Amino acid sequence: MQPIRIQAVYMLWLREMKRTWRAKSRIIGSLMMPLFFLLFMGTGFRRASLPNMPAGVDYLTFLVPGVIGMTLLFSSVFGGMQVLWDKEFGFLKEIMVTPVSRLSIVLGRMAGGSTVALVQALLILILSMWRGFRVAGPGGLAVGFGFMVLTSFTFIGLGLAFASRLKDMHGFQIIMNFVVFPLFFLSGALYPVQGLPSVLKPLVYLDPLTYGVDGIRGALVGASAFPIGLDFAVLAGMCAGMVVLGAWLFEGSDVGQ
Repeated sequence: MQPIRIQAVYMLWLREMKRTWRAKSRIIGSLMMPLFFLLFMGTGFRRASLPNMPAGVDYLTFLVPGVIGMTLLFSSVFGGMQVLWDKEFGFLKEIMVTPVSRLSIVLGRMAGGSTVALVQALLILILSMWRGFRVAGPGGLAVGFGFMVLTSFTFIGLGLAFASRLKDMHGFQIIMNFVVFPLFFLSGALYPVQGLPSVLKPLVYLDPLTYGVDGIRGALVGASAFPIGLDFAVLAGMCAGMVVLGAWLFEGSDVGQ
């Protein structure tokens, strides 16, 4: 097994940063849906009294961590799916024939995709403060950022796993409709998970985004459905498993052939 090449990881990360910076429309477009939720749902339901809402927390405050989680989910999965674009245009084949381990390529992909996702999530957090959202404190912000990192890497791994199995971009809509959207709606991003039917509870507990959103909400707002330590432990375990799965499927795939 070839060793990890830090320079290769850095170069792939830098390529993703440059590509994102040059395509500013991509950043703006990726922020439209989260802003839609903040402006319309956050404002329209701000004074609404929903069942199982944490005491003293209005809907906008409850919603912001969920929108941050949504941003991380969609951006991270898209980041993993960039592998398919590179395959279509031949870039992936070119880097596969270099004397660099596939693990280095995977780590570079994950670093670049997670950085883009985190930047977008932090922009949403800053814009939400303009709408009146307030962070519990500097310590909460640091813990919340840790949950953002774990959430991002979890779904980068998921995106790589999908990209390793797909042959082209035509299957992406299927993934969005049958995998990504259910993960989002079952996570408690838009409403408390305690109010969901009991038949859906097992799916809620198996959803990594549930613990990401709840951990971010607990850190930034001070209100969470589960103990924040439990959120961290479960999400860290799921993150490690998803990253290993994505890397293993990518290394064993024929995307560079």
